Amino acid sequence: MNRVFITGNEAVAYGALAAGCNFYAGYPITPSSEIMHLMARELPRRGGVFVQVEDEIAAINALIGASWAGSRAMTATSGPGFSLMQEGLGYAVMTETPLVVVDVMRAGPATGQATKPAQGDLMQARWGRHGDQVLPVLAPSSPQECYDLVIRAFTIAEELRTPVVVLSDEFIGHGREVVELAGEVRIPSRRRPRSAREPPFYSEDPRVPPPMPRLGDGFNVLVTGSTHDGFGYRDTRSFDTHYKLVKRIWDKIWLNRDTIFDYEAVGIDDAIIGFVAYGSTARSVAKSVEILRREGIRAGYIKLKTLWPIDTKPIEVLAERVEAIIVPELSLGQLVFDIERAAKNYTKIYSFNKVGGGEPIYPRELVELARKVLSR
Repeated sequence: MNRVFITGNEAVAYGALAAGCNFYAGYPITPSSEIMHLMARELPRRGGVFVQVEDEIAAINALIGASWAGSRAMTATSGPGFSLMQEGLGYAVMTETPLVVVDVMRAGPATGQATKPAQGDLMQARWGRHGDQVLPVLAPSSPQECYDLVIRAFTIAEELRTPVVVLSDEFIGHGREVVELAGEVRIPSRRRPRSAREPPFYSEDPRVPPPMPRLGDGFNVLVTGSTHDGFGYRDTRSFDTHYKLVKRIWDKIWLNRDTIFDYEAVGIDDAIIGFVAYGSTARSVAKSVEILRREGIRAGYIKLKTLWPIDTKPIEVLAERVEAIIVPELSLGQLVFDIERAAKNYTKIYSFNKVGGGEPIYPRELVELARKVLSR
């Protein structure tokens, strides 16, 4: 292990390099630009390719081409750039192209507040593409988790042949802490076809992605975002072809939810009040629970490291034990809808929201709310 004092954005870049990322295409945008700067410096030194493109549309499409050529590809952006990438991400879902996109969230809509943190991109990360689709969304809450979860994102991308989104935010991206860099990281290699007769867009087991040929290896493969059969040939009129394709791509993620979903639970065994949070807000929750425990109030929390696909079982368990659940977000409320869906039949749900100005959700605010909720 190598201990370094770095920002969350730098940790993202080092995590990508440790995972074997050898292609980066991007366009600078606050507050993610430091990721691009570090990759621009380090990738050429390590035999990789760095490209500054004209916009985020070009970035996501360059990643798709690089991935089909055999590269491990990543880009990073923030809200406005993430919006421009959505069509390309949908194409990556439909063509089952492994790649990683990091969104360092800032306050919106539009250009909003470019230097201020927010958590308003959750629904966009899940549902920003049109049509029936799903892709994994991971959420670090510290520079260490930026490093660890980017490596995890590459692992999922290669194992399941899917794009993966990592949702960070400005607080995490520019926060500086000690991070332990791994000495060696093993990422599974994507499965290659054994012969030209093995279809690159069909698998008997929906949990297992089909093999992915590499452009230039001699396979006669069509890659299209239109409805296609197992060998990539377009079939845009058939109900059966479209249903089987989209359902398999959907099942590939949801049937592997147990291996994708990750969370951390603290103090929930005896809690009378609970919190559910992610990202930088989860840090304030952790401190709030510590303060409440010192006061004799049994509080606990769940920190979500995976935001999609989400397993609601841990939330249901928490809801059965506590008198109320507080869901703090640096938005007007997006995660809270999942918590209400999972827990409203068991306990009361309270949303606590802040938007803009660069202010965090302070622990004292959550402590005060928890006291009020318990006194009712």
